[in-house]
Amino acid sequence: MAELVVLGFTDKEKAEAVLRLGKELSRQELLDLEDAALAWRTLDGKIHVRQSYSTTGAGAAGGALWGTLFGLLFLMPVFGAAVGAATGAVAGKLTDIGMNDAFIKEVAGTLEPGRAAVFALVRRSTPDRVREALRPFGPAVLRTSLTRDREEELVAALR
Repeated sequence: MAELVVLGFTDKEKAEAVLRLGKELSRQELLDLEDAALAWRTLDGKIHVRQSYSTTGAGAAGGALWGTLFGLLFLMPVFGAAVGAATGAVAGKLTDIGMNDAFIKEVAGTLEPGRAAVFALVRRSTPDRVREALRPFGPAVLRTSLTRDREEELVAALR
């Protein structure tokens, strides 16, 4: 089962750097993310969210593949690909996987202006190596789905 961890940062740049670090840790097989998102609040108080996984793009790619295959059956592969991509994109846009968007916006609403948060849905990790890599960014643990003891461990390790 995946665990949710929300880390707060003093600015958007640090949060973006941590998202990049997450991708690098994934390449090193130290971290396996199911989903990740970045939320930040501008100085004027507006909330922005950027998901790391695009369901629209994935849906369009899958739809184009299936559309092409069906198009080949009816001797119209280009038309099939176009219709499949459009249908897949719409289906992807309507599909919400991973973290709940309303939850992300709710937590982002608690951020002070100028601050940011990284949301990570973690399948598995090498905790000691991941904590060590995160420590220089000075994250604050905002929310988790961890047990109280494991959350306290995480908070202490990131200090």
